[in-house]
Amino acid sequence: MKQPGKSRRRGGGRAGNAHRRAAAGIDQMPWRIPINTDRPTEPLDDAGVAAIHDGAMRVLEEIGIEFLHDEALALFREAGCKVDGTNVRMGRDWVTEMLGHAPAQFDITPRNPSRKITLGGGHILFGNVSSPPNYFDLEIGKKVSGTRAQCANLLKLTQYFNCIHFAGGYPVEAVDLHASVRHLDITYDKLTLTDKVVHAYSLGKERVEDVIEMVKIAGGLSEEDFAAKPHMYTNINSTSPLKHDDLMIDGCLRCARRGQAIIVTPFTLAGAMAPVTMAGAVTLSIAEALSAIALFQYVRPGTPCVIGTFTSNVDMKSGAPAFGTPEYMRATQMTGQMARFYGIPLRASGSCAANVPDGQAMWETSNALWSAVQSGTNIVYHAAGWLEGGLIASPEKFVMDCEVIQMIQRYMEPAITATTPGDIAVDAIKEVGPNGHYFGTAHTQERYQTAFYQPFLSDWRNFEAWEASGGTWTAERAHRVYKDILSSFETPPMDEDARAGLADFVARRKAAGGAPTDF
Repeated sequence: MKQPGKSRRRGGGRAGNAHRRAAAGIDQMPWRIPINTDRPTEPLDDAGVAAIHDGAMRVLEEIGIEFLHDEALALFREAGCKVDGTNVRMGRDWVTEMLGHAPAQFDITPRNPSRKITLGGGHILFGNVSSPPNYFDLEIGKKVSGTRAQCANLLKLTQYFNCIHFAGGYPVEAVDLHASVRHLDITYDKLTLTDKVVHAYSLGKERVEDVIEMVKIAGGLSEEDFAAKPHMYTNINSTSPLKHDDLMIDGCLRCARRGQAIIVTPFTLAGAMAPVTMAGAVTLSIAEALSAIALFQYVRPGTPCVIGTFTSNVDMKSGAPAFGTPEYMRATQMTGQMARFYGIPLRASGSCAANVPDGQAMWETSNALWSAVQSGTNIVYHAAGWLEGGLIASPEKFVMDCEVIQMIQRYMEPAITATTPGDIAVDAIKEVGPNGHYFGTAHTQERYQTAFYQPFLSDWRNFEAWEASGGTWTAERAHRVYKDILSSFETPPMDEDARAGLADFVARRKAAGGAPTDF
């Protein structure tokens, strides 16, 4: 296997390829930013949108949100909001004014400009699983704590698959690295094993500032260049109900002041941390998200922000989170309506509660991914590799999810719904008539190679042919694909001075102790 830094060739398919790249036996789709042209599914009528908006504004005006960050409290006071201890109440007129500054669409440009992504409009982006503490694959056969090596392997999948557009948080937590320096090593791996947009955890100023510096080094950016446009992003969760913690707000303020993108994603589980009704859970989620986005717009008008939705329900028998449910899908669609109402891009997620890469894992994740499409989502977190409610990362699941994502991308291609004379095909219909077939017609021969989606993982043979070839189940095939990708992976090109600069920065920050921890 090629080691990081030994190759200047790009692995995983060159951005902007005009053709498919077959590697490791996979004929995958080329890099593209899909455009979702479908009308969104809108379960709410105008009165429903108005009711949720009014409910969210009442929460902000009458109940307030707890902000456990002294500077944020001072900024709210300066803005004329009512601050009582850590509770902040803000008027709807002020919130509306602040939201008016947020851009409806923006770009994020990584160290490889050809991997630039666009958030907003009809664009929809898919990213890798982020932050599970545990790992599972068929070779190990059990749930284990994540390691740096496993994280690196999942980053290679992130780079390899063209349908994965950004490298989110750690695809699995490297528990074998001390928390004080984990962000340094994993960000180094992320910036050298991928050339896609990367993320910083808002978990203390050191982690955010370190990632900012590493992104600048990797891209050869001055401070002025970096702050001129987004080159990275952070994602935070509120502490539902009705609370934003110190470290996450601190990290976002640092990103906002330097023009970097921020995703605010309340994690609201109906029946537990949010009202049991989905409308009530969405109302709470919207209030929590808008309170933080309004703050960031006050600090720097025009800060690129995204409303995130992670509203689902709990199993009322056990209290465990459930994902990919009908309620989850409706909540995502409803939040999409609200995001369009405010003119701010939307984040959703691919998710499931399944513990292994099986049928349950795929139907729940497919429900989640298609609800993202239906809702007009612009960026889909955890789209590939998620298991056990976000507690396990799996390479087999990653590969299986990429098949689904590719199908979604194919579904969005304009050629499928084109209506030129050649597409309507009246001449071909006339040629075949009522008694023939279309296999041998010129119309088919000219188009058959690209007419339909071709899977890299699904097996479309009949049972006898499948059985004769070994009868491998989907997860087993996915494991083989994963291993093939690792065996042929090539690191993307990187300026050697930038690589050396990253290594030097990591060494210096480790020598200084990294980020403080409580253990």
